[in-house]
Amino acid sequence: MKRVLAIILGGGAGTRLYPLTKYRAKPAVSLAGKYRLIDIPVSNCINSEILKIYVLTQFNSASLNRHIARAYTFSQFSDGFVEVLAAQQTPESPSWFQGTADAVRQYLWLLESWDVDEYLILSGDHLYRMDYRLFVERHRVTHADITLSVVPIGEKTASSFGLMKIDGSARVIDFYEKPKGDALQKMWVDTTTLGLTPEQAQAMPYIASMGIYVFKKQVLVNLLKKSLDQTDFGKEIIPASAPDHNVQAYLFDGYWEDIGTIEAFYEANLALTHQPHPAFSFYQEEAPIYTRSRYLPSSKLQDCHITESIIGEGCILKNCQVHHSVIGLRQRIHADCNIEDSLLMGADYYEPLSESSQHLTRGKIPIGIGEGSVIKRAIVDKNARIGRNVQIVNKERIQEAEREDLGFYIRSGIVVVLKNAVLPDGMII
Repeated sequence: MKRVLAIILGGGAGTRLYPLTKYRAKPAVSLAGKYRLIDIPVSNCINSEILKIYVLTQFNSASLNRHIARAYTFSQFSDGFVEVLAAQQTPESPSWFQGTADAVRQYLWLLESWDVDEYLILSGDHLYRMDYRLFVERHRVTHADITLSVVPIGEKTASSFGLMKIDGSARVIDFYEKPKGDALQKMWVDTTTLGLTPEQAQAMPYIASMGIYVFKKQVLVNLLKKSLDQTDFGKEIIPASAPDHNVQAYLFDGYWEDIGTIEAFYEANLALTHQPHPAFSFYQEEAPIYTRSRYLPSSKLQDCHITESIIGEGCILKNCQVHHSVIGLRQRIHADCNIEDSLLMGADYYEPLSESSQHLTRGKIPIGIGEGSVIKRAIVDKNARIGRNVQIVNKERIQEAEREDLGFYIRSGIVVVLKNAVLPDGMII
């Protein structure tokens, strides 16, 4: 795998994950109480012995830079690295990244300088565990110019993905981006070709691209230099290359979730609490998910009732109830609170107990969840100050709302409290 260079696409402004992307790049959004989204593809690369990794991004990349610099430092005796490449203006490229392919094109001068055989193109907002060695090996064995990782899916979700048709040798012969109606029916394929049983093939008769690709080095260079008006891999570059290149499909049969929206992100996080076997597990010693070491103390729980939840490091919970929730780093939850079906991202720093006490006596609100507060079906971003007897329950069952002036949004019925927001005592959402 020393002949493979990985390129992780950090995405654009992250509008589908807003307001979680208000202050940070999409790959820097917190995950599972202690990780970041970027840790998933980077860890998959490291576990697959692919150690040359670039991350392309252009929005709010400060926290992403900081996380990567602190988390991924390889031995000086290795040629491994993880580096962020932010969008920059040059005489040749005076504009921002216009799409996934354009992002790679603008840094082609750097990527082309590496003596490698393949480029592995990855997305920064998916949750999955994958051994890329098998993926690259399949690419080499089939003498493919491009190999796409694909998943079989059913009709219910098919219209949300780019679909493809394959022949008997798993060569891709047709593409369609998010088809509907008759166009969707034309993309039906016999997925037993990929190894599914007849029963599975009947339930999942469509093949969706995961947005993960392996390119032969020179093939990618030629395609990007030849088609300057094509800015996206899934919509333009790969469909246009199918007639003249050997484009292969590689079946991925493990758990995979696109968590690029607030609802998908929320559901994927809470699914991690399921017992005894969540769909995705961080408890696999042979393929760990890495992140930054913070050296935080163990969490302290005083007279709490906690069920089906994940509690991050360095938390202090006092006489509260927590059910089916994920509690992030350094989170403080005070007495008589009820947290249910929620994701609390925690805090970036500790507020000294003496300072918290002074806030309470002076009418100010300390970081954390104040006494008697109720939070249900919500995401509370970092460093939020929730007052006493606050109710975040979406009482009116509103599906969409933007109340940045009050410190929250509602997305798909999920209340999202902004980073650094202050919700006063007694507030009801």
